[in-house]
Amino acid sequence: MDHTSFTEICLHQLKMSGVHEGEKLIVLTQGSDRLDYADAFMAAGQRLGARMYHMRLPAPLPSDSWSVGVTGLAAMPDAVEALKNCDMLIDCIFLLFSPEQFAIQDAGTRILTAVEPPELLARLLPYPELREKVTIAADMLDRAKVMRITSPHGTDVTYKLNTYPTVPEYACTDTPGRWDHWPSGFVFTGGDDDGVDGQIVVAPGDILLPQNLMVREPITYTIEKGWITDIRGGLEAQIVKSYMDSFKDKRGFGMSHVGWGMNPNAKWHNFVPGTFEGGMGMEPRSFYGNVMFSTGPNNELGGPNDTACHLDIPMRNCSLFLDDAAIVIDGDIVVKEIQLDR
Repeated sequence: MDHTSFTEICLHQLKMSGVHEGEKLIVLTQGSDRLDYADAFMAAGQRLGARMYHMRLPAPLPSDSWSVGVTGLAAMPDAVEALKNCDMLIDCIFLLFSPEQFAIQDAGTRILTAVEPPELLARLLPYPELREKVTIAADMLDRAKVMRITSPHGTDVTYKLNTYPTVPEYACTDTPGRWDHWPSGFVFTGGDDDGVDGQIVVAPGDILLPQNLMVREPITYTIEKGWITDIRGGLEAQIVKSYMDSFKDKRGFGMSHVGWGMNPNAKWHNFVPGTFEGGMGMEPRSFYGNVMFSTGPNNELGGPNDTACHLDIPMRNCSLFLDDAAIVIDGDIVVKEIQLDR
């Protein structure tokens, strides 16, 4: 995407995020990655009269491997303080789950993560109706005490919801301390630490993230009191188990967040090899009517589990109930108040 077009979509994003004259914004990049993102956001912010800055961290050393919640900011307290003193941080390196992000949010800085390919950002721009419907859905989820998920493939799992807050993601952020991810369009919360029980069957066509794999053979998870006690299936099940075992951290087998996708512009089939545009898989997380469960860390919601072992698994054709009321049936949202045109 050329600089002018990229600047225009960043301008739309900053308007949706409430950026106005005099605000202080910092774009965070690392090494040579996403410097074009910084240029586009800087140009867009200047058009709105914002005070724009670019913070560029050194590239990671060749010996460093990327891990969930580990960032270059950990050794740079002065940089963290600078980010705590801006109005909005545009995160182009992925700070999620890190102590540094939590500290920056706690200081009142709002954060937008933008690491997906520009073409995907353009196709999945935030818009007011998406924000409105996701917010309504989040209110419904926040009031619920029990979530049940079923599927024709054998999923039947119950989440007790008495502990953790609900997070709406609608791809923009205009409230102090709020984080969001562009693109997105879903809601999630976490089950009680000992309150998730049942069976989840990940079916063919469901997606494993961060492996970026579309499942071909069913994977059956057995969950007892918030912990995975068994994983069975074919090759993909072996991949999942090998990945989780590689962290040598039993906390990776804890149940993390759960929710459903609401973005009608996100397409499941765009993940098929040959069409997947890259990035971190925000499109499959967001597609309309998916039910996504996650394993590993729940510190994003204020929980105690900060393991680096994390999987997100969006599933198709599931049904989801809140306090016995149907929200999603066979992969379609059935509550009129939160339906969006597809």
